[in-house]
Amino acid sequence: MFTKKKSVILFLLPGLAMLLVFYIVPFIGGIGYSLTDGSYKNEFVGLANYRSLWGNQMFLLGLKNTMELSLICAPLLWVLSFLLAAALGAIKPHGGFFRSSVLLPYLTPSSAILLVWLVLFDYGGPVNRVLAALGMERVMWLESASLRLPIILMFLWKNMGFCLIIFLAALQAIPQPLYEYATLEGAGFFTRAFRITLPLITPSAFLVFVLAWINAFKIFKEVYFIAGAYPDYSVYTLQNYMNNMFSKLNYQLVTAAAYSFAVIVFAVFGVLFFLQRRAARGLS
Repeated sequence: MFTKKKSVILFLLPGLAMLLVFYIVPFIGGIGYSLTDGSYKNEFVGLANYRSLWGNQMFLLGLKNTMELSLICAPLLWVLSFLLAAALGAIKPHGGFFRSSVLLPYLTPSSAILLVWLVLFDYGGPVNRVLAALGMERVMWLESASLRLPIILMFLWKNMGFCLIIFLAALQAIPQPLYEYATLEGAGFFTRAFRITLPLITPSAFLVFVLAWINAFKIFKEVYFIAGAYPDYSVYTLQNYMNNMFSKLNYQLVTAAAYSFAVIVFAVFGVLFFLQRRAARGLS
């Protein structure tokens, strides 16, 4: 047994070494860098960069929009992927094509998805043509506050497949007689989904929720692809601010913003893990 453990550690060492060199060391080193003035003397200024950052209106705007988009996208992605997975599980013999195709958006390059979205939501595109046919005014989807809707839809379409696959894998472990008994008792689709399926796949459901939040925090890519470095204020994210500060060589504010956001992310996931543990104890 001891020999096997030693061999496993040897296999893990290269990956751990790369993790240490490219992630842990730069993360720790960046903390010190965020406390300096950025001059050639690299003088220590304490929390001055953080005070300047939290007094910056564009940083606060980016942080607010990032949190708002995350609060919209992550729960919506979780609910839709769960309901779609439950629906595909209910039509198990006939859902093979759908189960095979759900990952296509996730595997599709973001540049190709961008082109599709630019065509769909162009002023003369299919979405506005439908609105005009219904007697409604066309919308400048890509140049106004309405840009939030295309971004949210793109995020859901691209990330739902991966979350759905995790849910489908968890559903296969649920004993089918439970569904048969519930059906005989008159339980409908939503009753079976939220009273049987969800309690039995709580660990997988929590994993999907964490992944949804992680992807939601990275929504900057969709915003940048569609609207560039300076989008409408309604979709100006924290990553937009960091990217713009980086292009201006203001590395101190970039690192200060990164560590400020890291603290917020750790706090959010700490709350999620706490709620997951409470839910697990309640189900046991």
